[in-house]
This record gives sequence, structure tokens and C-alpha cells, in this order.
Amino acid sequence: MSTDTLIIEDLTVSLPAGGDREHAIRHVNLRIAPGRTLCVVGESGSGKSVMATTVMGLLDKALTPTGGHVLLQGEPLLEASQTRLRELRGKAMGMVFQEPMTALNPVMTCGEQVDELLAMHTDWPKAKRRDAIIAMFERVKLPRPQQMFDAFPHQLSGGQRQRIVIAMAVILKPALLICDEPTTALDVTTQKEILTLIEELQAEQGSAVMFITHDMGVVDEIADDVLVMNLGDAVEFGSREQVLNQPQAEYTRKLLAAVPDMTPPPPRPQPTGEPVMRGQDVRMTYVSRDWRGRSTHVDALKATSLSLWGGETVGIVGESGSGKSTFARCVMRLIEPTGGEIYWQDAEVRKLGERSLRPLRSRVQVVFQDPNRSLNPRRTVGESIVEGAINFGASSAEAWALAEHLMDQVHLPRDALKRYPSQFSGGQRQRIAIARALACKPKVLVADEAVSALDVSVQAQVLKLLREIQDDLGLGLLFITHDLRVAAQLCDRVVVMNQGNIVEQGRTHELYAAPQHEYTQRLFASAPGHHSLATTA
Repeated sequence: MSTDTLIIEDLTVSLPAGGDREHAIRHVNLRIAPGRTLCVVGESGSGKSVMATTVMGLLDKALTPTGGHVLLQGEPLLEASQTRLRELRGKAMGMVFQEPMTALNPVMTCGEQVDELLAMHTDWPKAKRRDAIIAMFERVKLPRPQQMFDAFPHQLSGGQRQRIVIAMAVILKPALLICDEPTTALDVTTQKEILTLIEELQAEQGSAVMFITHDMGVVDEIADDVLVMNLGDAVEFGSREQVLNQPQAEYTRKLLAAVPDMTPPPPRPQPTGEPVMRGQDVRMTYVSRDWRGRSTHVDALKATSLSLWGGETVGIVGESGSGKSTFARCVMRLIEPTGGEIYWQDAEVRKLGERSLRPLRSRVQVVFQDPNRSLNPRRTVGESIVEGAINFGASSAEAWALAEHLMDQVHLPRDALKRYPSQFSGGQRQRIAIARALACKPKVLVADEAVSALDVSVQAQVLKLLREIQDDLGLGLLFITHDLRVAAQLCDRVVVMNQGNIVEQGRTHELYAAPQHEYTQRLFASAPGHHSLATTA
């Protein structure tokens, strides 16, 4: 009898009829032994998450397993009843999802949600369950575990919410732990802590881990074995060393070639003339009051100064809560800063009211992290793109002609203008979001984590597109990211922020060669795979 925790044999899952493909996954085979980590990699649509949800019994109703076997500790799962699968979930197999805010119930406290799981699978009294939950919260290194028990998800940071989800997944010591992109949206230091935590829990409990990711740095950091998937097919399987250093499949080589290098390219000439955007001593203080009327002041941004020139890309990096997005929102006037001066070209805009500011808004446009949220699903792509141009004075005919030209610039067909956002992939939607921002003919484009959720190959395409557009139009690009590899390849200058302050800044090739500040050095040391992946790619 096999000792492997999970065995998948010849698994095929069919898609609904009428689409471009017949199968979500086809004839997939894998095994994971206790204490081993299998990383599953591939682009969006490769079948990674379909395989995970098939194992968990959470497969979308539109998808149908039509062949093969899934065995968890020898027990067949495809034939199991929903009652039996509910018994196994949490106790024999646990899952950590990518976005903890969608995995957690917003109207229940964090402690109540874990307690619900324990009440379902154990006969422990309430006091014992509470003690076990608080002990697990301590184990996953949550601060103030007693307070965390009574806190709601929205009161926690992203990293803390992810720790709650991990605590829920491992508290009953399941034999199999499935992690579906659990660190994608986290900064590098929090990501490092989460990866270390999963490894420690795995070592303690002997769990088999299936880790789904598009980050080859994470693969280099934690994998024992690697499965590469493409369009539902398993195209390569092997040890981490073999797949990363001696890939056999052309698709694997393409994925590795798309991984950004931590070594910056040769520097471009420094820009001259007047900056297109400048913030001088910009400050942001939040004031909150409790039920007694007592106020608390939080300095989210402390006297920060930064200039951006046309044709230049400035990257802002730092952990969550470092102030990088707060600074960007202040200089975009999306929030009202509490002090300082802000210039868009020659216009001082910090003290302008919305009526005076509105005609200047076209100068600064933004591309957000998630195009699903920034594009209206009820409007066609063309309607979303022309709206800004028309608002700033273009006629309908001029706006539509510009929209067609922008489709050419972002390498999408012009007939895409007649379709809806849901009809495009994530990378295509981000191209549409870029086109919409460019329709206002801005002098500054702010990209706030604009590529962090994309596959490495799609990410490389979007980065190349941003560089091409910047070269064509002479835009200043303010690029906010937690990915040091992306910053290395795209940015002319890098600004490092921590606790509302700029702690270090400089030309990218100089800063990466010799970071001076202790915090910057810690960021670089936390980047997954930063030691060896550059040479393997």
C-alpha cells in the first residue's frame, strides 16, 4: 500500500460544451508524500486551481471530473459524498486561499470562525476550544492573540488575516495542506514570514503540501518537487533542482525566462528640465476617536518629498503600512493631505478645491492593482475608455478615434472596444485599464501594484508595454510595488519607505548594488529566491 498522502491518477476535468477547450485539466498525475512540498506552477487558465478545488470537493458545478482517481491517504475522493467531504475538510485536508478577505466571514470575529470549525469536528468544550485557538494564534505569530480572537477581519492587516486563514487550515493537523497563491498580494517581508510559518507547521505536523503559485522565487525557496501546467496539461514534473536548473519543456523555459532579474539593466540618461510632479514635505495624519471622544493621531506619512520627471520611472517599495500608497494617493489628490505642497507641472494643487482641481485631473491618471474592480462590468471596454476623454473636452468622434488608437498601443484588437471586461483575461484587462488612463492624455501615470497579481509571462508583457508607452509619450511613471525584481527591471530610481518615511533612495543600479540602510538590506534579504534564481533563469 502506498504511503503517499495524496495520489492523483490520470485526472481529467471537463469544461462546459461550446468553449475553446474541452478540458480544464487532462490526464494529470502526481504524488505527494508526507512532509514534502509540491509546487504547482503555470499561467492563469493552466488548471492549477481546478486541480486543488477538485481535491477539496469544491469544484465549480459547471466543471465535471470525467476520468481518473484522487486518493487522500488511500481514500477515493471523487466518489465521496458531500457529507464525507465535509468531514474530511479541515480535519484531513485544509486549504489556504489567495485572498483572506473573501475566505473569512466579515460579520464574524476571527475567533468565532475558527471555533465553528472545531465545534464541527471535535467534541471539545467551549473553553478548551478557545484555549486551542489562542494557542494556535500564538503559534502563527499573531500579536495579542486574546484581542485577535475578538477582532473582525477588517480590523487586521493583510498579513494578519492570512495568518488567521492558515491557523484555521492547520489547527486540526490535516495530512494535506493546499495553499492557493497565499502570498501573492503580500510584501516581501510578510511573504517571507508566511512561507517560513508554513514550513515550520509542515515540519511539526508532517503534512504534505500542495503549493500553487506563479512566483518562481517562492518555488526556489520552498519546493521539493515542481509540477508545471499549461492549458490543463502537466508538461513537466521533477525535483526543484531539475525543473529550475535543467528544464526539459519549452513552456517551462519560457516561464523561467519571464522571471524578472534582480540585476537592473544599464541606466538610462537622467531626465532634465522641470519635473512633471513634485511633492514637498507631504504629510498625512489620521485622527480617530473612541466612544468617549478621545482622539488618537496616526502619522501615516511624515514630511515626504519626491520629484518625478517626464520619461522617468520612479519605484516606491516597502512593506504594507510603510506609507507608499498613502504618498501616492496624496500626490494624486485622491485623499486630502494634512500638510506640504503638491505640484502637477507648474500648478500647486494641494489646497485647490475639487471644482478648481477637476480641469487638471487629466494630468495625473492611475492604474490600480485589480482591473476587475476598476472597470465597470456593465459597460463595454470602449465606453469605459472614451468616458475620460469626453469629460475633458473631446468630442465623441475624437474620443472613439483615440480609443481605437489606444487599442493599437496596448496591443489589443480594435473590436475589443465592443466587448465587456469579463470577456478578457486578467492581463488583457490590465491593458484595458492602461488604455483608459492614457485616454486622458496624462503627463503622469501612477501604477499602484499594477502587475502584482499577474502571471510572470503576462507580467513581463505588461512591463514591456509600460516601457514602450513611456518612451512614446514621455510620461512620468510612479510605480508602487512590493516586488523588488519588477522594480529592478522597470525603475530608473527606487525610493524605499518605512513607517511613513523615506529611508533610502537612489538610482536603481546603485541602490541594488549596495543598499545602505538596514531596512533596505532586510527587504532584499526577504525576497524569495533572491540568491539563486537569477542564475537559473
